[in-house]
Amino acid sequence: MSEMRQTAKSSATDRPAPLVDAFARHITYLRLSVTDRCDLRCTYCMPEKMQFLPRNEVLTLDELHHLALGFIDRGIRRIRLTGGEPLVRRDMMDLVRALGRRLGEGLDELTLTTNGTQLAEHASALADAGVERVNVSLDTIDPALFKRLTRRDRLEQVLAGIAAARAAGLKVKLNTVALKGLNEIELPDLIGWAHGEGHEITLIEVMPLGEVDGDRMDHYLPLSAVRDRLEARWTLRSSSYRTGGPARYFDVEETGGRLGLITPLTQNFCEGCNRIRVTTTGQLYPCLGGGEQVDLRAAIRSADPEGALDDALDQAMRIKPARHAFRIDAHGQRPAQPRHMSMTGG
Repeated sequence: MSEMRQTAKSSATDRPAPLVDAFARHITYLRLSVTDRCDLRCTYCMPEKMQFLPRNEVLTLDELHHLALGFIDRGIRRIRLTGGEPLVRRDMMDLVRALGRRLGEGLDELTLTTNGTQLAEHASALADAGVERVNVSLDTIDPALFKRLTRRDRLEQVLAGIAAARAAGLKVKLNTVALKGLNEIELPDLIGWAHGEGHEITLIEVMPLGEVDGDRMDHYLPLSAVRDRLEARWTLRSSSYRTGGPARYFDVEETGGRLGLITPLTQNFCEGCNRIRVTTTGQLYPCLGGGEQVDLRAAIRSADPEGALDDALDQAMRIKPARHAFRIDAHGQRPAQPRHMSMTGG
C-alpha cells in the first residue's frame, strides 16, 4: 500500500463547513465499507451463489483513506469500518492503522463490524491501532443453527475471535438479527450468555435489502413481541445510554447487562439520524433504506478531487431524506432496496 496522504490542519477561518442535512441533523457518523466480500453466506443477507463485485470496481485503500480524511475535515467524528467482512480484505490493517493516527485529531472513535471469523488473527493489532470496540454479528451459539443460518460451519472460529478480542482489551458488542422460527426461542439464552461474558448485545429486526433465497416475511420477528417475552422473564429498565447509532438501550436487572433494540420496521428512529454510508465502490447513501446516492468515486478521481468531494458531500446533505422506506407487510414483496447489505455496509 502506498504512503497515505496526511492533511494539514485547517485554521478556524478556512475549515470546511460541518455536514448538516436539510432537516438540521448534524451528520457525525460514517459507516465506510471496505469490501462487499464475505466468507459467510447468511441466509437473510445474501444468496448462496452471491456475485461479488469485480475487484477493479472497488476503491483502493488509498482512496478509502482519502475519503475518510475528507469526511473528518467536514466534521465526521466516528467511523465504523464495515463490509461484507472487512477483515477478509488484504492489507486492511494498513487502513486501520492510518485512521487510528487521527484519533484525537478530529476523530473520536474508530470501530469495526465483523462476523468474527478472522478476529482471532487481528484482535491485538486492532487494539494497538486504537480501536477500542468491535461489533460482532452473531445470531446464535448453537452450532447446528449457526451452520444453517450462515451456510458455513465456523461457529468455533467466531467464538475464538470474540475471546481473542476480549483478551486484547477490546469491548465486544454483539449484533443479533431476530429471526422468527429460527433463533427466536434462543434469544433469552443468547442474551444471558452475552451478559455473562461481559458483552453488550443488540437485537435487530431483519431489514429488506437485496434479493435472497426465500421470503424474509417467513422469518420477520417484530422486536415489540420479543420485548414483551423478555419482560415476562426479566426486568428491563430504559437506559439513557446512547452510542450515536439507532439502538435504544435497556438495562437488564437480573443479568446486570445492557440490551439494545434496533427497530427499523416497528419503531422508526430517523428523527435523530446522524449517519451516512459509503459503499466499497464509493457510492454515498445518505439513508440505508433510501435510493438517493452520490458518486464519491467520480469525485476523488476527478481533476479537482478536494473541491469535487466537498461539492458531492454538500449534495448528499441536500438529498438525505427525512426517513427510510423500510417495510415488510406482504409475502413476495420486493425488498425496499435491491442492493445487498454486504454492498451497502452494515
